[in-house]
Amino acid sequence: MSDTPYYHCISRCVRRAFLCGEDVITGKSFEHRRGWIEARLLCLSQIFSIYICAYAVMSNHLHIVLHVDDKQAKIWSTHEVLKRWHSLHKGTLFTQQYSRGDVMPAYAVELAERPAEAYRQRLSDISWFMRELNEPTARQANFEDDCENLVCV
Repeated sequence: MSDTPYYHCISRCVRRAFLCGEDVITGKSFEHRRGWIEARLLCLSQIFSIYICAYAVMSNHLHIVLHVDDKQAKIWSTHEVLKRWHSLHKGTLFTQQYSRGDVMPAYAVELAERPAEAYRQRLSDISWFMRELNEPTARQANFEDDCENLVCV
């Protein structure tokens, strides 16, 4: 992030779906999903070195103004990085052992520290942030809408 640490991101829904609000065609309300988005945003802001300056959750898209703090992620210890990453993903057997403080041979420590550096980069990456925001929300909405994976013909 060389030019600015501030970014305006937009994420749209697919399937002409409603994220929030009321569908004027069916009359169905999706207003409860706004809480899903807000809760997930607050959760992710505690994990990533990306801060939320502002956001607006619209009926079929959302706007987020983010501040990326690259310097913060760089000073996190390996344990801190793994704790944050493991709050979202399992990691590897070696990163789990490292996090627990298990006694590990040198080669295993290296096999834990190497992915930790990749996780450190991801924890200050807007693409990963948006992925971690959108994927669980999409899964919840698809389940609620009884929507299975669509196959294009």
